[in-house]
Amino acid sequence: MNFSGGPGALPASVLRQTRDAIEALPETGLSVLGMSHRSAWFRGVLDEAEQNLRQLLQIPDNYRVLFMQGGSSLQFSMLPMNFLRGHAAGADYLVTGYWSAKAPTEARLEGITRVLWDGAPSAYKRLPRADELQFSPGAAYLHYVSNETVEGLEFKAPPGLPGVPLACDMSSNLLAAPIDVGRYDLIYAHAQKNLGPSGVTLVILKDEFANRAGTGLPTLLDYRTHIAARSNYNTPPVFAIYVLMLITRWLRDEIGGLDAMAALNQRKSESVYAALDAHPETYVPHADRVDRSRMNVAFKLRDARRDHAFATAAKALGIHGLEGHRSLGGWRASLYNAISLAEAQTLAQWLQDFACEAGA
Repeated sequence: MNFSGGPGALPASVLRQTRDAIEALPETGLSVLGMSHRSAWFRGVLDEAEQNLRQLLQIPDNYRVLFMQGGSSLQFSMLPMNFLRGHAAGADYLVTGYWSAKAPTEARLEGITRVLWDGAPSAYKRLPRADELQFSPGAAYLHYVSNETVEGLEFKAPPGLPGVPLACDMSSNLLAAPIDVGRYDLIYAHAQKNLGPSGVTLVILKDEFANRAGTGLPTLLDYRTHIAARSNYNTPPVFAIYVLMLITRWLRDEIGGLDAMAALNQRKSESVYAALDAHPETYVPHADRVDRSRMNVAFKLRDARRDHAFATAAKALGIHGLEGHRSLGGWRASLYNAISLAEAQTLAQWLQDFACEAGA
């Protein structure tokens, strides 16, 4: 059972199909690792992956779906390069955790960057309340991270001001539940959480926003290059995109869509949080209850001297990946889409058992 914050687990059926495809694709007889990115087969993969995503997320027709590289780290730079550079009013950022704190650093290289709220003084235990935010009406955009993987914080609704473009990093909760894509101007998410193995970065970009991009950009760092090339300007990560396509099929055909996925994810997270909350003498969840993430459950043991026993017992039961991020320490259970309800409940029961043994 892989509860790692990333790379996350793959669904069992997708893992089996991936294994077979590495040896030989049923459509071509060749390994997926040796397929040309210029082949008709791969054009079909790109097209199906896009159409499946449009269906799952109900993406409007005036949005482009791009398969890119470089992860969110590159998007931290591309977003301001395209839309902040030369913009007199600057851009707004929310810093709500370890990951989102990286974004303004890159944006400052391109123009005026305002951090409207920084959760560092509260050790990133909570998200901002509406009355704590003073948005800028003329901003180039507002950027935020919808789910903080390290601290286990998740926005329940998008922030922002009507008329100000909204850009969001959804790397660790995209495809976990339905979203209103029309509320956003740019959404991006690197893989290795819910989208598949690392290597591909999904970008969903509104046409009107794309048309605002500046000029004089390096070709590869201009979103319009990838729109024109239909995600095949330079050699794309064929394998990662293929697995992403398989995951969209799994969500559509086996799970039954994002409403069903959201219901499963809710039950999974409720079972694990309930186990932690039932034993406050043993566990200390990191995030405030109202801001808790469905994807990443961050916590510590009240008695850190038991950390070794905790790790040893987990490994003995086949429970892997619970180590917390190096910046926070402690423990973290990541409940990405591929984690089954049974696995989440197994973890919850073991947390209960460990707490009872510790008390005894």
